[in-house]
Amino acid sequence: MDIPVVYEDENYVAVNKPAGVKTHTDSRETEKTLADWAGEHYPKLKGVGGIFKFGNQKFGLRYGIAHRLDKETSGIIFIAKNQESFDYLQGQIRARKVLKTYHTFVNGRMKDERGVIDKPIGRSSGEKARWSAGRGSRGTLRDAITQYRVLGYKDAISFVEVMPKTGRTHQIRVHFKAIQHPVVADVLYAPSFPPALGFTRTALHATRFSFTDRDGKRIAVEAPYPVDFAKAVEEIQKP
Repeated sequence: MDIPVVYEDENYVAVNKPAGVKTHTDSRETEKTLADWAGEHYPKLKGVGGIFKFGNQKFGLRYGIAHRLDKETSGIIFIAKNQESFDYLQGQIRARKVLKTYHTFVNGRMKDERGVIDKPIGRSSGEKARWSAGRGSRGTLRDAITQYRVLGYKDAISFVEVMPKTGRTHQIRVHFKAIQHPVVADVLYAPSFPPALGFTRTALHATRFSFTDRDGKRIAVEAPYPVDFAKAVEEIQKP
């Protein structure tokens, strides 16, 4: 796998995960994951972070990966090189002190150029793989807050910068579906919308990640757009 490294120091390495690569295995598929890549390129990370768990399931070693992205989402993921850095970064994420910025394309022209989506998220009462905000949710509802600003328009598509304040599963995808502007080419949450701007995967990219490390140094890393995103941005910016 070609996994570009976009930042590295003695405690962390940040990569620009390509779309189509899973962060961790879910035991149902055999393709290589980011965790496999980390184990091959940084074998000393084998015990860092312990075992990746989701709910009651265990999916293998973390290899220092401190957070995750959906398979079809591209962009920045931070990997800790030691347990102290792993625990610290996860603590910063839980305390909501990490600033994450995503870029996405959503269906429809958004009326408000800036806004905050504040809708708790729970399991969908329909399809098992989905999550839901508001009506149609079941089980425990967890608070979820997403701030956004519109960067541009192209016909019936909006180009949006997103700053999630919480980190719920599928949060951005669920929140924009909840306000009737689902993410372009998202087959799970926007099955009735045709793909646009040439996307064949969920049009979501984690573009920036910043936090203050244990030594008080501010780390801010940006991930360049992949080819499909760069082409879509160019199309949006055409007069």
